[in-house]
Amino acid sequence: MLTWYGTSFGVLAVCYFAVPSARTPLTGAIGALSVAAVVAGTRRHRPDRAYAWWLLGAAVAVFAIGDTVYLLDVDPGLGSRGTASVVSDVCYLVMLPLIGAGLLGLTRATTGARDRSGLLDFLIFTTAGGFLLWVLVIRPYLVGDGGSGFAQSAVAAYALVDLLLLATTVRLAVTSRGSGAALLLAAGAAGVLVADLLYGAALLRGDWRPGGPVELGWLVLYAAWGAAALHPSMVVLTETAVPQHRDVTRTRLVLLGLAATLAPVVLLLQVLTGEVRDGAVIAVVGGIIFALVLSRLADAVDAHGQAVARERGLRLAGAELVAAVDAAEVERVVRRAVARLVPRQAAHRIILSVHQSDGVPAGTTSIWGPQLVDVPPLYPAPTVAAARRSRLLRVGTLQPALAEQLRGFDTVVLCPLVADGWSGSASWVGALLVAADSRLLPALRDSLEVLAVQAALALARISLDREVSRRDSEAYFRSLVQNATDVILIVDDDQRIRYASPSVRTVLGVEPADCHDLGALLDSDDQLSVAALLDSARGGPDRRGEGVDWSVRRPDGQRVQLEVICRDLRRDRAVRGFVLTMRDVTERVRLEQELTHRAVHDTLTGLANRASYQDQVYEAVEKARDGDRTVGALSIDLDEFTAVNDTHGHAIGDAMLIAAGQRLREVVGPDNLVARLGGDEFAVLVPEADDPEQVERVADELVRALAVPLSVGDTVVNGSVSVGVATTADARDAGELLQRADLALYVAKGAGKGRWCRYQSELHTAIVERLELRAALAEAVQKLSFSVEYQPIVDMRTGGAVGFEALARWHHPARGPVPPEQFIGLAEETGLIEPLGTWVLRQAVEAAARWRIDRAPATAPYVSVNVSARQLRTPGFVGIVRAALTAADVPPSRVMLEITESLLLRDHEPVWGELAELRSLGLRVAIDDFGTGFSSLSYLQQMPADVLKIDRSFTETIASSRRQRLLVEGIIRLAGTLGLDVIAEGVETEAVRTILLDMGCASGQGYLFSRPLRDRDTLRWLRGESAPPLPSGTPPRPRPPGD
Repeated sequence: MLTWYGTSFGVLAVCYFAVPSARTPLTGAIGALSVAAVVAGTRRHRPDRAYAWWLLGAAVAVFAIGDTVYLLDVDPGLGSRGTASVVSDVCYLVMLPLIGAGLLGLTRATTGARDRSGLLDFLIFTTAGGFLLWVLVIRPYLVGDGGSGFAQSAVAAYALVDLLLLATTVRLAVTSRGSGAALLLAAGAAGVLVADLLYGAALLRGDWRPGGPVELGWLVLYAAWGAAALHPSMVVLTETAVPQHRDVTRTRLVLLGLAATLAPVVLLLQVLTGEVRDGAVIAVVGGIIFALVLSRLADAVDAHGQAVARERGLRLAGAELVAAVDAAEVERVVRRAVARLVPRQAAHRIILSVHQSDGVPAGTTSIWGPQLVDVPPLYPAPTVAAARRSRLLRVGTLQPALAEQLRGFDTVVLCPLVADGWSGSASWVGALLVAADSRLLPALRDSLEVLAVQAALALARISLDREVSRRDSEAYFRSLVQNATDVILIVDDDQRIRYASPSVRTVLGVEPADCHDLGALLDSDDQLSVAALLDSARGGPDRRGEGVDWSVRRPDGQRVQLEVICRDLRRDRAVRGFVLTMRDVTERVRLEQELTHRAVHDTLTGLANRASYQDQVYEAVEKARDGDRTVGALSIDLDEFTAVNDTHGHAIGDAMLIAAGQRLREVVGPDNLVARLGGDEFAVLVPEADDPEQVERVADELVRALAVPLSVGDTVVNGSVSVGVATTADARDAGELLQRADLALYVAKGAGKGRWCRYQSELHTAIVERLELRAALAEAVQKLSFSVEYQPIVDMRTGGAVGFEALARWHHPARGPVPPEQFIGLAEETGLIEPLGTWVLRQAVEAAARWRIDRAPATAPYVSVNVSARQLRTPGFVGIVRAALTAADVPPSRVMLEITESLLLRDHEPVWGELAELRSLGLRVAIDDFGTGFSSLSYLQQMPADVLKIDRSFTETIASSRRQRLLVEGIIRLAGTLGLDVIAEGVETEAVRTILLDMGCASGQGYLFSRPLRDRDTLRWLRGESAPPLPSGTPPRPRPPGD
């Protein structure tokens, strides 16, 4: 038909030029022939989007009508010129949208709706071509002298429209890879463009005559577009094309560069010719082209970045495929690699089919559809590259089973898996299909090909490794089985053992030859599990019985934990039975049990740990919500653990924690939970108390029980505790309950330790005040904002002073005088007692030096300084004392150090060593608050002490209590027996003084003799002058600090 059409059109074209008088009907005949060709071609080839060709056919028909009417207009013998001219112009205007709609339908099919790179290229080159057309043709037409302004504008408009038509058809030809129909459409558009340009030039010159060679261009449009519809490739133009990835090739880059420089070059040429005629147009077009080219290059840079990322992903996949050991792992690696190649959040689907002799039959190749059935098993070397080439396919062209798996996607990349062979050929091992958005696949195609080659090589390597392994396993099987630590049994259906590996001797304690019945190896309780295990494994080698745990008693009585796995190999000719693998997991089970226990228990004490305690607290609180029970939480802290751990070592410290935990457990009973939270922190949970008072009773019992010293080996340590109590009556949830118990503990410790405290809302204020006091104390220690007062120690027989006790005083800027019992304990707790005590020691020694100047050396009083436990444990404390004596030039005999009785009992070994060294220097040591500690009398004979200071709690009631008087008298007599001097504290009345003198106690201190004096007042007191009155706000009986 195409030949017939060409012959007929050629005859009509010759007649058109040969017979001028018949041009008008011949124009109609040529147009009718072209339209008939479009209609016939569309009906014959039945393209997908036939409407595009129908629109083009309609455009040709309207164009033919317009030409026919136009020829009537220019023939004087046929009709009116004015009326015909209007009709022809209307036909030409109607033709334009028809052509545009038809070409748009074709370009959408061949390029896709979002071919950004192609669209940018089209706009760049079209803009450049239009600019050239403007400079070379249109503008000269518009500024020329010939023709009217309307005619000039019409010529320019037709030229621009023809250029757009040519650009569109050229793009169509490029995207359709030069199909015949697309080339014919482009030829027709080119013919129209040339004809309209020449027609416009002739029209403006006024020498236009019908029948000239110019009309060949219009005839080319008729002929080419009719032939395009008849050409078989016209179907391709309406099919939805598979997207193609377009790289920026060198040629394309050069063309883009030329397009970008076109406007500047034209401007330069016009400047050189002496007149810039198109400045505004050059500026606008140059900016447009530059922006389009820049956008195109930006896309290219982005595409390059994506390519680099894909290359990185392929390198990673290559490394993973090298390490793959089976086809399943290869598939996982391929899936991960494709996921890395595909942009994030982009939907995709993967199918990887491997042709392998041990799982997939060779006939599986048929699933790829008819186009792939004839894939040969081996490729000759020259065609390996071609065989590996991927293909972009429509999902609908695949075999229905595959198309169903890829439902929801339109396009798929198929990559054959072809591996190199040993003889220079290659073998087909499978195929990789990746379905995704059709816009993504062209860019991924090359990367997927590389991935497919890597996967094919990995599969070939795995296959080779399997073959080698299979051959080697036959040679080494017996050696491996005989030397395996696991027991391997081959068992018949009747549970008779046909084979037992030598390891049964080590694991089960029986000889392989004595293994006959599987059930005989197990306890009677496990007999049924044998049949259940074999039943679960029945069904072939691919069905593996679930692992079971058996407990077997060896002949020697030892019990062994076994992990047993069974596999049915009865169909295997080499085995013909069930294969049981038994692994001795006795040690693993023991470790698991131990780890499970450790996960919820403290390793040192065996008590519940923090995690277990918190879990049970939360559980108890939740249960209490449904009832009327009260949950109590007790936070416990060992008051003296740090001192014991530092002085006696970690072994005694750990033993102390164990003993404390045991005592806590004995006190609270089995219904309550005891936990060690860490360090010296313990906790008790009372999950079901009748009321908050019951929880308080538990706390009171704990404090009283732990007040009794703990015996740790040969050492007795102070186990006193501070306890914070909170109940669900004080908290809304478990977290708040734990927090408030800790808060109460903090207050209990700050209140003096060895006590319990229940949470109250007022505790917040108390803690804030304590924290503020702590911060102020730290600042005061740093600035040494303290003073030292001295209370006389007198000879009660004469009333003369024999010494002074140095007492630290702190005047807070806002609170005023702070009682020593508040800040001394806080300083001890925070460690500030060390610098504070050192400062007090130096002040006291310097004061003693001044007393010696005022009085004779023989009668100069000594100074007594309180020393804390923390000071004595400070490395170099003896050196600090020696340095203070040297600096003040005070003999050691005029300094006495007071230590508490509890300190001697708690840290006796290291403390006694320090005190012995101090006494060797000449200092005296006094035991302060004697009688308030535990078992002090049993230590008096060994203590490195010189003086006993009887606590005021004994002396203040001896005038009214006969029992107290006898107790004090006994202490004084005991001290005399041991050669120790005695100083009585709290002497405030003449009656007490008289009684003490009668008992033989010569020295005392108290308000009867003097209150504590400022440094400057001590010399006046020594001279016999009266002491200044008590300052306002000073308590009548301040207790000395550090007691």
